[in-house]
Amino acid sequence: MVQGLSINTNVGAMVALEQLNLTNKKLQTTQLRITTGLKVNGPKDDAATFQIATRLRGDIAGTKAVGGALANGDSTVNVAISAGKAIADLLTEMKAKVVQANQAGLDTASRTALQNDFQALRDQLETIVATAEFNSTNLIFQSASELKVLSTVDGSVISVSAQKMDTTTLTINASTLATSSGAATALTSIETAITLVADKLAALGSTAKRIEVQTDFTTSLVNILTEGLGNLVDADLAQESATLQALQIQQQLGVQSLSIANAGPQTILALFQ
Repeated sequence: MVQGLSINTNVGAMVALEQLNLTNKKLQTTQLRITTGLKVNGPKDDAATFQIATRLRGDIAGTKAVGGALANGDSTVNVAISAGKAIADLLTEMKAKVVQANQAGLDTASRTALQNDFQALRDQLETIVATAEFNSTNLIFQSASELKVLSTVDGSVISVSAQKMDTTTLTINASTLATSSGAATALTSIETAITLVADKLAALGSTAKRIEVQTDFTTSLVNILTEGLGNLVDADLAQESATLQALQIQQQLGVQSLSIANAGPQTILALFQ
């Protein structure tokens, strides 16, 4: 049936307006995707995907928090290792002084000088122990306690045992080179201290390696989760750009079509001229 001319009902204009509104809606969606870089910006876009993406974002945030805790733990252990290596070097120097103090026929002035050097090295050792701290944690201090480093989102931890390296723990706090008998005793004590520090450094190194492995895994896990999230919600910007251009052309044509349709009733005036 042929639609007659009417000034009350312009079917052509209504159809053109409906199509223009649809094009504008699609254009807004495409512009939003280009602006945010996401094809799923809310539950209305894709409820199931949005739900999965929200859960993944939570997993990523939690895993990143674990990574931060591991980095903090790694730094704490590395400070202890660095301090331990410095202490081992000092003990080596102290042993040299002790060996010199054990030579036969050493005069008093030389022994006093060696004792002063020995004491200065011991004081420096204590200074290193006192300052080997990271984030208020010192693993080698006399009152050091076990450090627990968060390693997984479910609360698992890596336990780092305290490795005390103060002069009292190393049993060299009372060592003296002022006498030949004291120097002889000091030699045994310093050799024991060197072995003890080496053992403590090995323990710290083993724990540091474990933290490093877990850190690498956590970093990889964050990358995998982030990639998976991107596959779900990231927009294909090349495709969206092409869609945008097509919709802009459709919008222009729709406006033109609506203008033509709105001009239709004007033809009725010609019938009365």
